[in-house]
Amino acid sequence: MGAARNLSGAARHAAYAAGQAAAVAHVAAHELGAAAYAIKAAYAAAQGADGETAGRYECRWQRNQLPEAIRELVLEDQRLRNDICWSVFDCA
Repeated sequence: MGAARNLSGAARHAAYAAGQAAAVAHVAAHELGAAAYAIKAAYAAAQGADGETAGRYECRWQRNQLPEAIRELVLEDQRLRNDICWSVFDCA
């Protein structure tokens, strides 16, 4: 997480995604952080209108990777926490 502080744009969000995935696995309430940062990285990498498309694509791609056994649980959590996750889970 510390390495991300000196970065900007997509690189910063990608570094935060990696750090979040590694650092907070023990806290169930933080499980969406890595996914949200990865979506933000996609937005930032493409920028502008293309950024919105790229972010939505990343969000849908992530959802397609969810195992069926936890899919509805994760989607419900995304709905509940979307506001505190920069609304990046609005990708339907």
